[in-house]
Amino acid sequence: MFPTPIEKTSPVIRGAYKVALPVALLLWLLPLLAVALTSVRSAADITSGNYWGWPTSFNLIENYTAIFTNSPLAAYLLNSFKVTIPAVLGAIALSSLTGFALGIYKFRSNLFVFFLFVAGNFIPFQILMVPVRDLSIQLGVYNSIYALILFHIAFQTGFCTLFMRNFIRTLPFDLIEAARIEGVSDLRIFWYVVLPLMRPALAALSVLVFTFVWNDYFWATVLTQGAHAQPITAGIKSLNGEWIAAWHLVSAGSVVAALPPVLMFFLMQKHFIAGLTLGAVK
Repeated sequence: MFPTPIEKTSPVIRGAYKVALPVALLLWLLPLLAVALTSVRSAADITSGNYWGWPTSFNLIENYTAIFTNSPLAAYLLNSFKVTIPAVLGAIALSSLTGFALGIYKFRSNLFVFFLFVAGNFIPFQILMVPVRDLSIQLGVYNSIYALILFHIAFQTGFCTLFMRNFIRTLPFDLIEAARIEGVSDLRIFWYVVLPLMRPALAALSVLVFTFVWNDYFWATVLTQGAHAQPITAGIKSLNGEWIAAWHLVSAGSVVAALPPVLMFFLMQKHFIAGLTLGAVK
């Protein structure tokens, strides 16, 4: 069996594993801990060069209050929800239909159409920057949340279709054939038979797409400008002053920006894990 379970390895490998695991975990968490610690520092601490030392004072309330009172962070946060929620719903809805069509119907160009959905995920973002920006200007949605919503729905649908199509193909086809024999239309089969069985996959995919869209920075800066449309990932830079970099406020804003996807994952953790592992063991 590969990989070999750690319990069946030699004592030397088990010892190295016990030492390497906490070291790797610390290295992975170190930047996150640094951001969290910087978010409660004072400006004097950062000015004096105290980046990694213990803070001389904890300005938890002052820093987290300042990012909402002295900057439009609340508007950026609201914009992120306005972009992310419709994008997730749109991508999930479209991919459920395309996944059903590609997973159930057998037609000559089925595999070719499926490859077209998957191929979009291999295109670098930088190549699409100019044409997508020009297209958003022609459609009249540039510098608005609608530009981000439309782009994320279009781009995330390819990955979601890959996920949904493969998931639907694991479902028992006998259920669909039995419904067809009873004279049920394909739309009702999708709504009453397939969709209830897709709930674990829908939950897992919702968490993934929510995280992808929420954490997007590249397209937030390409397609939007200003607090009326930019999400929080692009708006955090407004926490810096014109002449001074307020890293304690930027860190506090980064912590706030990271909370929604983290909270969503913990709320959907049970369904997320079930959706990813469903079908792994028969």
